[in-house]
Amino acid sequence: MPKPFAQLSQYTGSPLPEWAACPLPQKTTLQGQYCRLEPLTAAQHGADLWHAFNTDTDHRIWTYLPYGPFDNQGQLEDWINATCVGEDPLFYAIIDRNTGKALGVASYLRIQPAVGVIEVGHINFSPALQQTTSATEAMYLMMKYAFDLGYRRYEWKCDNLNLGSKAAAKRLGFSYDGLFKQATIYKGRNRDTAWFSMLDSDWPSLRAGCERWLAVDNFDAQGNQNTALRH
Repeated sequence: MPKPFAQLSQYTGSPLPEWAACPLPQKTTLQGQYCRLEPLTAAQHGADLWHAFNTDTDHRIWTYLPYGPFDNQGQLEDWINATCVGEDPLFYAIIDRNTGKALGVASYLRIQPAVGVIEVGHINFSPALQQTTSATEAMYLMMKYAFDLGYRRYEWKCDNLNLGSKAAAKRLGFSYDGLFKQATIYKGRNRDTAWFSMLDSDWPSLRAGCERWLAVDNFDAQGNQNTALRH
């Protein structure tokens, strides 16, 4: 019979006797006050996204993504049909509730139900969605759904030179885990990948902070925040 680890002078992680695998996230609509997230389809969201993304005439929103920009709506819809309709990555269109228009996308990916790890990525916000209440709420809705399903670790990864993405992760309450140098190559250039994470033990306080910030009374008549998002 093997000896206990303690008798072997070996340290191990905390036991998880009650751990059970998480369910996979489903293709369901996530409802918020300012936006909703719908499973992405070309037929339903392609035209809206083409028009929203096309307002970025410099194509800045595509710099740190391994695909795009697209030359026409057909190319965008072909990419959606080829890449965005499976279970992993699981893509959502972000819909502004005032206009009913899709203004951006985000996905779950690298979903590992057996160990409770899930990543958010493929985040692409059109200019009309950037730095809005809906943008923050979209991320909150995805975090909430993942932790409601029982995931232990929620990950955010980006090119280390993508300063906007790194700032967004920190603002939402992710912790910096480290740098993976020369992690991949995309669009013919090197990527050092910055890793961030949020744990289930972090989530209760982070959730409370997000919900305080998203409350209607945190905004004035012009939509300006009264109190910044802090954790």
